[in-house]
Amino acid sequence: MIRTAKPLDKSQVLKFCQNTFSWGDYVEHVWDYWLNEDLLFVYEKQFPVGICHGFFSKNQMWIEGIRVDPNFRKQKIASELVRHAESIGQKNGALFSFMLIDVENSTSLYMAKSLKYDILQTWNFYSLEPKKNSNLNVIFPKSFGESLYPQYVKSWRWLPIDDVTISELVKQNKIIQSKIDGKVSTAIISDSEHFDNTLIVTLFSGSEKTSLQIILFLQNYAIENNCTRIQILTKEELFDYEFLAHKLSFHLLRKNLV
Repeated sequence: MIRTAKPLDKSQVLKFCQNTFSWGDYVEHVWDYWLNEDLLFVYEKQFPVGICHGFFSKNQMWIEGIRVDPNFRKQKIASELVRHAESIGQKNGALFSFMLIDVENSTSLYMAKSLKYDILQTWNFYSLEPKKNSNLNVIFPKSFGESLYPQYVKSWRWLPIDDVTISELVKQNKIIQSKIDGKVSTAIISDSEHFDNTLIVTLFSGSEKTSLQIILFLQNYAIENNCTRIQILTKEELFDYEFLAHKLSFHLLRKNLV
């Protein structure tokens, strides 16, 4: 019933991955990437009726892209796909499994909780417009508090931060900070692996003033690096500016696999 996806599955799968969200779906754009990354699973009943993608990183499993054909819902297909992905993670030594669910998606939240996932944190997604700015109060730190920031977002996956990751990010000037009046905001910049010209930023906001400096820097950084989209993920609720739009809020859920 559950097998590894094949290139020929794409057309059938995309038939039920059209209107998942109010704006459509992104599976069409990431399908080929997920195939190359492996761990893309299909639930088959003569033809594919469900999919799920897993991503193994260090000691954790990231589960994403759970989709089920509307004609085959309420048959525990999503749950079986998640359990299958979890089993692969366990075989690879994963201690935890994570997933991200829209705070308003009660059906998926119910499914996750039935599988023993707990809400770990709530995150907000903001879209930021690129713009030319100057004279910004930001620095590129040479060290970073791993204990303060245990995870960062890369291609919409919450991945663990360790010394190797920090060292690489510091070398690439991908960590920025602003310090004003004793308050500190920190951001980690990553380029989307699935979408062209898109910056994905993890923001840890310490104050409105310092966050604004980072936001102005990101606008300018995007212009200088020919990026057309900036996506900010943060646990904090940011202030209202015409160039900064709140899009969605998500729960980050975690399950202990041990």
